[in-house]
Amino acid sequence: MGIANIKHFSVIFNPTAGKGNAEKKLPVIKQFFKDHNLNYEIHTTERIGHAIVLAENLCKDPNAAIIAAGGDGTINEVINGLMLAKNNDPKLSPIFGVLAIGRGNDFAFGAGVSATLEDCLKALLEGHIQQMDVGLITGGDYPEGRYFGNGIGVGFDTIVGLEAAKMKHIHGAAGYMIGALKTLITYPAAPEIEMDINGEKGVYTPALVSIMNGRRMGGTFFMAPDGKNNDGLLNLCMTQQGTRRKLLQTMFHYTKGTQGQLDNTKTALISSITLKALNGEMAVHADGETICEKGKLLEISCVPNALNIIKAI
Repeated sequence: MGIANIKHFSVIFNPTAGKGNAEKKLPVIKQFFKDHNLNYEIHTTERIGHAIVLAENLCKDPNAAIIAAGGDGTINEVINGLMLAKNNDPKLSPIFGVLAIGRGNDFAFGAGVSATLEDCLKALLEGHIQQMDVGLITGGDYPEGRYFGNGIGVGFDTIVGLEAAKMKHIHGAAGYMIGALKTLITYPAAPEIEMDINGEKGVYTPALVSIMNGRRMGGTFFMAPDGKNNDGLLNLCMTQQGTRRKLLQTMFHYTKGTQGQLDNTKTALISSITLKALNGEMAVHADGETICEKGKLLEISCVPNALNIIKAI
């Protein structure tokens, strides 16, 4: 189904996105749909996890596109709802779009969705539909599995995100950078992890591990600068534990996407990976949502061509 065949837009709107600034964008969204005489309905989320339920139920209409209006957390929930519906009915082929009104908007960046609300809305009329992959992580607090659209962070990256979330008045990349510097000061010990990467086992002591479907995290760190969310693969990036100085230098390489040139960083294209903590524990997030703080075993894989996304031309 092409853009022209969409008969209804079900907008899942998170009023708390962007530290509460999303509410100011709602009149603009409504006016756009009215100006273009489009059939739409706004569904406002009321709690954590509500977007999952909404997306799972709303996507059963084959003529509807599900639009996630919020940040990376909202998009993650919508993706999970769509995948749950698809798992229950394999004949479903959900279409979803993004109105990027969050803080970091990392998913939108990696998926080729515009960072401006105006262009996101315009894409609903003039864009095209493209298949995209979705990642699946099993373990931690989600033994039944959790889907992700942008990426997984293990170790340093997750601890930084938890620190950034504590900051009430510092948003976006600035909060993430300050969180990174605070984490460098405390510099927690890295766990010893056995990894099975595409069927090959090895033991590592990584400061951080990123497994990306997108390209960027934290608004400024390019974990997978060449990542594509429609190639049937995920991008692994892993930096070994070292001195604070070495990790600080590596962190600045991440802001340019040049960390793959360093001898302490490994990159690879993968279809699946298993991580088992032999010593210590793993702090893990998926699209910024906490998977666990003391994980022992994780399995991560790519689900190729899982969903259809509306993108700008």
